[in-house]
Amino acid sequence: VQLQAFGGGLVQAGGSLRLSCAASGQTFTTYTVGWFRQAPGKEREFVARIRRSDGRTYYADSVKGRFTISRENAKNTVYLQMNSVAPEDTAVYYCATATRLNNYLGSAGGYDYWGQGTQVTVSS
Repeated sequence: VQLQAFGGGLVQAGGSLRLSCAASGQTFTTYTVGWFRQAPGKEREFVARIRRSDGRTYYADSVKGRFTISRENAKNTVYLQMNSVAPEDTAVYYCATATRLNNYLGSAGGYDYWGQGTQVTVSS
C-alpha cells in the first residue's frame, strides 16, 4: 500500500484546512486509516482514525469537535477537515493504514504503512 498525504499549508488561527490521504496498491487490505502529527521535538501523536468498513471514527481529545475524518472508498481517499485551528496544531501530519484490528490503533505502533507527511503551520 502506498499513501500520499497532501493539502497542508499555512493557515491563520481560527481558520480551516483539509488534508487528503490517497492510497494505492493493495488497499483492500486496509482495516483502518489514521492521521497522526509530529511537532518539532515531540513524539508522533494520534489525531484521528476511521474504520474502512463502516466509517466509525475515533479522535484524540485535543481535536475532538474541531477536526473531522471522513472517507471516500471509491477514490481510496481519506480526508481530515481541520476547523478552528490553533498554533498548537502546527506539525507535520501523516496518514497511515493498519491492515488488521489490534490494541495499538491509538498509537503509531499499530500501523503498517505510512505516507510522507504534509506540513501544517498555524500562525497566531
